[in-house]
Amino acid sequence: MEEWKQVLFRLIEATIMLAIGLLVTLTILKPIYEHFEIPFLGNVWVNWFGVSYLFFVFYTVIGRFLLCKNSELFKHRIKSVLFWLFFVGATYVVFIPFIKGENPF
Repeated sequence: MEEWKQVLFRLIEATIMLAIGLLVTLTILKPIYEHFEIPFLGNVWVNWFGVSYLFFVFYTVIGRFLLCKNSELFKHRIKSVLFWLFFVGATYVVFIPFIKGENPF
């Protein structure tokens, strides 16, 4: 039964992060891109997942170091190499258009 609680918790986490990421992508990131004359076209879902993952990383770091210091779930995430590689990729996807001046996707 404990395992089902963890699975449900992770599913709810993912759903909330995706919803927040979509909201931020459409209401905040899109106007910022347009302000800098960066076209917000093409694979917008890539930006959406990038923003969602950045929120997920911030949530995990806050959860690990401030809220649930002894949580095994947060400890495993923080130690994961794949977790940090995805963070680098998400950061690249969201912020590289400001350097290049265009959306690479």
